Parts: sequence; structure tokens; C-alpha cells
Amino acid sequence: MLIFEPHIHMYSRITDDYERMALAGVRAVLEPAFWLGQNRTSVGTFVDYFDTLIGWERFRAQQFGIHHFCTMGLNPREANDDRVNDDVLAVLPRYLEKDSVLGVGEIGLDDQTRKEEKFLAAQIELARQHDLPVLIHTPHRDKKKGFERCIAIVRECNFPMQRILLDHGNEETIKITRDLGCWSGFSIYPNTKMDPARMVAIVLEYGVERMVVNSAADWGVSDPLMVPRTATRLEQAGVPRARIEQLVWDNPIAFFEQGGRLDRQALAHPARANLRDTFEGNSVLRGQDPDKV
Repeated sequence: MLIFEPHIHMYSRITDDYERMALAGVRAVLEPAFWLGQNRTSVGTFVDYFDTLIGWERFRAQQFGIHHFCTMGLNPREANDDRVNDDVLAVLPRYLEKDSVLGVGEIGLDDQTRKEEKFLAAQIELARQHDLPVLIHTPHRDKKKGFERCIAIVRECNFPMQRILLDHGNEETIKITRDLGCWSGFSIYPNTKMDPARMVAIVLEYGVERMVVNSAADWGVSDPLMVPRTATRLEQAGVPRARIEQLVWDNPIAFFEQGGRLDRQALAHPARANLRDTFEGNSVLRGQDPDKV
């Protein structure tokens, strides 16, 4: 079963994770720009990070046959930081023109401040200007209120709901989003957020239309194989294989191809992998013999 992992922060993962993911059926990943664990103090650090997502990180994934894409945005935590917020918005447009950038994200709300709302609306406008879909981070605290406010801002911006993915959902939020026409994302974690058993229950009750599942794996306690693990649990629960494939492959592709940059046919084959390749003179081998890796 092929898998498109629609939200994973590979920048913070080791190279072995790419190999494990490829062996588990992950053919493509989408890496949203995000918070690095502590706030950055100048726009230059964002530029370096954005360059890594469209450069080295894409190269690193390809060495294991995985197609790498990303979304770009100012995350809600740092939207509150006046040292960087306006300057990041100023540099974003040049990245939103890159071929491997499939959307704007992850943007949204965290502490649910007025400043976060201001930059969420501004970046939704950037998505409109660049004809891209939007990946929205919803708050981990007071989630129902956060979902409702994100939805209100999207409506205030008059942005098409079918081009919105509201991520980090749960059993409570699916009742809010299921009839809106937007897409619902569920982050599957080892110990927090959603887990495979809860996701199985949601699929059995609501189906898989306009839903995606992701690992959202990052620098914290997380697991980059949570999507294949969830697919296995769904199959064990008797969910038809075609529905599982829709959830883990067809749905994320359908959402992100709305920006016109994702070639579904290209994903039928693994990314070109050659461990002898280099990126600006650097290799993932770190001096090792490729025939012995």
C-alpha cells in the first residue's frame, strides 16, 4: 500500500527514518514549515530553514526513493514575535513560487491571540495570490474554540473551504468540520493527540471523505511510522482496503494537487535514488562506502 505522509517534520528526524518509512510504503512526504522548539530571533534564520526545506531536505528524501514536498508559512507561535513576524511575511512570496512548495502552512492559531489572527488572515491572502491551498494548525488547548475561530477567519477572508485543511482534529472537531466542505486532518501520536484506535473509530463512524491522517512527527516524542501503523489497524478492523488507500494516498494527493504543482503520475514511481549523488558537494553517506550501506 502506497502512503503519502501529509504532515511530517523530517528536518528534525534522522536519515534512518527515511529508510524505515520507505520500507513501510511511504512514497511521498509533505513537510510544513514549523516552530523549531524555541523562537528564532531574526528573519535570516527563517531564510536558512526555508532554503533547507526546498534544498537539502528534498535531496535527502530522494536518496531513499521518497518524493519530498513542503508548505511554507509563519507558524502561529512566532506570529506573536515582533522581531520576525513582518519580515517573514515579506520573504514568503518568493518561496511560495517554488515548484516543490504545494501550499501555505502550517499557519493558524496557538495561544489564540489577536496577532496570530492577523497573520493567519494575511497568509490566507498570500495563498489566494499564489493560488495555493492552506494547511491550518489548530490549537492544542481549547481546541473547539480554536477550530471555530479558524473557520470564522477563513470565512471572513472569503477563501474557498475546499482548499483548507484544518489539522490536528479529534472526535469533537469532526462534528464541526464534516459538513463545511473543508478537509479534516488527524495527527496520530504514540501517547497524545489521536491514536490509531481512536482514528479507527472515527473512520468506522464517519468514513474517509475529505480526511487525511498524518504523524506530525518532529523533534519531540513522536513516530514517523504512525500512518502505516494506522493503516494496519484499519485493515484489522475490517475497513475495506480501497477506503484505506483513499485515506492514506488519494486524499492527501487530491488536497495538495489543488495548487497545480503536484504530478500524481510522477508519484507512481519512487524518487530517483542514488547514494553517490551529492547536494552542493555533500552526501548522506558521510564518507561511507555506498556499496556497504
